Order: sequence, then C-alpha cells, then structure tokens
Amino acid sequence: MKFRADINGLRAIAVIAVVLYHFNAAWMPGGFAGVDVFFVISGFLMTGIIFRGIEQENFSILRFYVARANRIIPALSALCIVLLVFGWFYLSPVEYRSLGKHAASSISFLSNIIYLMESGYFDAASHEKWLLHTWSLSVEWQFYIIYPLILVAISKFMSVKAMKVTLLVGTVLGFLYSIYATISEPNSAYYLLPTRAWEMMIGGLAYLYPLALQDKRKKLVEWFGLALIVGSYFFISKDSPWPGYLAAFPVLGAFLVILAQRNDSLITSNIIFQKLGAWSYSIYLWHWPLVVLAYNLEMKSWYIAGIGLSITLGFFSWKFIEKMSIPVTGNWRQLLRLKYLYIAIGSLICSVFVYTQNGLNIRFDNLSGGYKSPYRNCAVAIKGYQEPKEACEYFGENISWAVLGDSHSIELAYGLAKKLKKKGTGLKQFSYQGCFPNYFTENYDSCTRWYTNALEYIIGDKSIENVVISHRLSRHVDLPLGTSYNELSTKGSNSLSTLDNTIITLSKHKKNVYVVYPIPEVTNTVGTLITRNLLRHRDISDIISIPSKQYLAQNKLLIEHFTNTKYPSNVTFIDVKNTFCDLEYCYAVRAGQILYFDGDHPSILATSIFLDSVID
Repeated sequence: MKFRADINGLRAIAVIAVVLYHFNAAWMPGGFAGVDVFFVISGFLMTGIIFRGIEQENFSILRFYVARANRIIPALSALCIVLLVFGWFYLSPVEYRSLGKHAASSISFLSNIIYLMESGYFDAASHEKWLLHTWSLSVEWQFYIIYPLILVAISKFMSVKAMKVTLLVGTVLGFLYSIYATISEPNSAYYLLPTRAWEMMIGGLAYLYPLALQDKRKKLVEWFGLALIVGSYFFISKDSPWPGYLAAFPVLGAFLVILAQRNDSLITSNIIFQKLGAWSYSIYLWHWPLVVLAYNLEMKSWYIAGIGLSITLGFFSWKFIEKMSIPVTGNWRQLLRLKYLYIAIGSLICSVFVYTQNGLNIRFDNLSGGYKSPYRNCAVAIKGYQEPKEACEYFGENISWAVLGDSHSIELAYGLAKKLKKKGTGLKQFSYQGCFPNYFTENYDSCTRWYTNALEYIIGDKSIENVVISHRLSRHVDLPLGTSYNELSTKGSNSLSTLDNTIITLSKHKKNVYVVYPIPEVTNTVGTLITRNLLRHRDISDIISIPSKQYLAQNKLLIEHFTNTKYPSNVTFIDVKNTFCDLEYCYAVRAGQILYFDGDHPSILATSIFLDSVID
C-alpha cells in the first residue's frame, strides 16, 4: 500500500490526545478516545493487506501474523524488560508481583482480560498499574488473530463483493452490540474485543468502499472528520458511557479523514505531525509508565517535562527498535531466526517468575509480612446458597471456631487458623465481599440472604463455640464525622443496629463472640507507599499512614457506641489500635512489619499480632 501521509498524521492526532489526557485529564477530558482512532487506522490497514492478498490469491496467514509481530512485539518486550529491571530496585514485593503479572499478560496479549478482572480503566487504582495502557494492544492483537481467519474462511465460498457486504453488516451489528453492552456490562464493553471490533471493521470499510471526491469535497470531508474527532476529545469525559454510541463520533471522524485521502493536508501532513505519527506507537508505549512514575513520586506539576520525555523515549524506541530490519517470513522454520521472539519469550518467563515468586520478597530481608491469604477465593457451602469450593487449610477436623465478615475478615481467618492449627482446632470462614450484617432486616437482597444463611448455619452447628466478627465497619456506618453519640438515635444507623442484633444473637448460642475494631485505613496502598520511599531513597522499615488522631476521630462514634452499649458478658472487643498505631501515628509498615496488603485490608502478619489477645 502506498504511504498515506494523512493516516500518519491521524496517528499523531490520536497519540497527542491520549498523552495529554493521561498527564492531565483537565486539558482534554475525552483524550482517551484517541485509542478508538488508532483502532480505525489498524482496521483500514489490516483489511487492505488481507483483501489484496485474497484477491491476488497469495495471502499467507503466517506471513500476516509475523508482520504484525515484527511491528508490535520488539518495542513492547523492551518496555517490559526495562520495567522489570526498574521494579527489581524500586518496587515493593506487592507491586513487583503485580508488574510481573501485568507484563506476562501484556506480552501474551491477554492484558485486557486481566485488567477487566481487576478493576475499571478509570478507577483510582489504575495509576498503580505500569502497563495498563497495553490493554488496547491486546485487543488489536486479538483482532489480528481472528480477523484474517474469518475472512480467509468465508472467501472460500463467497465472492469479494459478498464479503464486502458481510463486513458492512457485521460492522453495523457490532456497533449495535457495543451500545447494548456498554449499558449492561460497561467494564467488559470497555476492555473486550467484541465491543471494539466494529471500530476496526469500520476502518476496513474505508478501504473497501473508497470515495472518488473532488479536491474541495475532500477538504470538507476531512475537516468534518477532524471536527468529530477533536470535538469528542473535549465534549466526552470518563463519566460518559464508553464505548457505546458516543464512540461513533471519533470513529466516524477517523473514517472520514481516511476517506478524504488528503496527502497534502496542512493539518495531517505537516512535518511535526508526520514525525509524531511515525513515533506514535513508541510514544504510546512509554508515556504511561512515566505517568505512573509521576503518580508514585507525587509529582503534580511536571506535565511538560513528562510529555517531552515521552516523545524523546518514543523517538529512541522508534529509531533503535522499531526501525530494525526484521524479515517477514511465511515459513515456520524461519521463525526460529526471529531473535526478538527469544527476547519476548525470555521476558515472559521472567514476568511469570516474578509473579509466582510473590514479587521476590527476598529483595527485602528487612521486611516481613504475610500479605494476602492464599485462600482468598475460598467459600463455604451455606444451605446451597454458594457452591462448595475446594476446602481451605482451616476447614479441618475438630472445628470449634468461625469467622464472619466481609473481605476484611479473610486474612484474619487465615491468621487465626494458623494459630488454632497448632492446638489441633479447626475453623470455618464465612466471608462475603462488601457485605455488612443484614440479619433481622426487611431488605432481603443477596447480601441479606447470604448473611442470614451464614448466621443460621453457624448457630445450627453446635460444634462451633467461638465466633469472630470482622467488617470494614467505618465504611458502613454512614454518618458525618462530627456526629455526636447523642445524635446517633436521631440520625439513625441501621448498620449498627443490625450489627448489635448479630452480636447478641450469636452470644445466646455460642460460648464466645469476638468483635474486631476497625482497621486504620492508609492514604494509599502499602505497595505504593513502599515504592515511593524506595524511589526517594528513604527508610522503609517505618512508613506512616495517618495520624493517630485521625483514626480516633474517624471511629469515635463506633468506639462510643461499643463502649456505651451493654453487651452480654461473653462478648469481647478486639482493639487493633496498638498493632497499627502509637500515640502520634498509625503505620502501614512498622518496625519492618508490613501491616496491609493494599490500602485497607490487613496483612496476615497484622492479624496474627492483634489476635494474640484471643489465642495465646
């Protein structure tokens, strides 16, 4: 295909938007739509390659895959290797483990699925993921794998004309599905290929249905397309349903610019945009890790320097990696000569190793901490409401303990189980993420149903004598910080009343009931805090989270309520303050002991410390 300066300039318009948005969303609230413009360009180029090969009867799927790999994999592998080396020196075990997982998923082009399983693209946690931006590369690669297989298959029994019509119909149906999925499953719609494929397919339509336009009309079409793209950058934001129907604006805009075919356009063909377009892939690769680095260092005013560094690194990556002369082969044996594949496989192996070895904790012999429970996904079959899962370590014989709560109780259950195991006693865990005690309530939603089943199971099991209740209480007691205890009855707190009902009910049937006080919540994840201190070459054996006064103020109401309420004598409250705080500060890491595995869930080590008051 003849070089298209307009498409190269369109790449520049796309990457500029993405970079500006990521460094400062206020500059261009809808800049993330630049990715959609990239999708259209990819679809146009790939469709041209495939259809020309089919029409000339010389299309090779293997050759197509190798050409795409030559373009994408070398620079991506280099980025992953650099980040893994950087992470060895500057990332906490938690963050390094996460980087290993994300690097492996990026190199294997599954990162969009991994990120979907973790959280949304616009979540606050996104700034802790060094390779989040590779989700779009995974979507593109998945399209590259499937698209030629389908086209080659249908070419066996369809004419080229019928294939074009089929692609047109498929694009329309894909767009309609994207609208539906964005409403019903927004996170899946954002990350997955089925809702993005139409954007690449419409690029294919620009190749299959070219327009012969006069120069004046070409200019009008181009300007209208650019207006749609730029307008979407400013009038769409992260709060807009995406991709959905709104994605039609940048996608249609890119489609029209490609149709216009203005290689002499002042906008797309100027020297600056031509250079940025050529470097766009590498700029895209390198800019996001710089954004994450700035976030970790709390650098709030280095936008210009960060953008300049992104362009500089992008240029060097383009010059020394992308421009390497790599043979395009259609012979399986010749694949062994592609040296970058060995580098990619090596970086994949290293990434998996970092992930499976828990971020290589051995790098920090001065730190100790259990982090997450290895049985975080375990659940108990409670009257058939949940399916039975593989038994956890603490579902053994001689069970006389139970832990009841939300996700904050899981590490506590594991820490307690390890203590009980030494005494030959077992434990059952009843944990449901985000669920607060909803027993004795009229609102019979899924959480209430689960909690009711759990309580009835615990009460009915006579072998269970001791119950530990652990919840993220400060999150569920939704009252203003300045609310006094005397206002509690007038303001109302259904959460506290249902919690009291749960405590009292269990105390009537069990020997002992323990209630864990709220855990201090840190300002950032413990991994981020350790990383920030490493980057600044500070001591990581003691890392402050919040002032002790702040923790006491946040939980003043709860503490007063627990103190003033008359509970049965077999109810005991476990105060965690001394584990996490001294008179001045609460800590994320204290005396080399890591007390969290994120920003609010306690580590196994922390739970083991404050449980010493329960089990000696």
